[in-house]
Amino acid sequence: MASLNRVLLVGNLTKDPELKFIPSGTAVANLRMATNRKWKAASGETKEEVTFVGVVVWGKQAEACGEYLKKGSPVLVEGRLQSRSWETDAHEKRSILEVVAERVQFLSSRRAEGEGGGGAGSSDPGPGEPPEAPSTGADDIPF
Repeated sequence: MASLNRVLLVGNLTKDPELKFIPSGTAVANLRMATNRKWKAASGETKEEVTFVGVVVWGKQAEACGEYLKKGSPVLVEGRLQSRSWETDAHEKRSILEVVAERVQFLSSRRAEGEGGGGAGSSDPGPGEPPEAPSTGADDIPF
């Protein structure tokens, strides 16, 4: 039987991206994002649930995230789930389920965020090029 490991999330960053470089020189960015879900309970009361998700981005996409994103930035992330585990210095076992991004789409431009100039868009700009402006805004997403 075939399996599928695919994640599609739209949300906002809860803190600035953490950009690092591994010894080989490859960039890696850790993003923390929140996604919201609203629904009506049987009582008619509107309920809201917030889910916090860790996202790992590699390569040029990671560099673009570090340069153009900040706390509060709206993003669309497409990728796969990955589980990691490790042991702390106190010999406690820890594990995490996170998203490894294959694509990060910026959903607002710097101009829209009041910073002027520049832009955001596709997560894989060419060398020295800023990302292109997105063709649709966050309000245009059909879900």
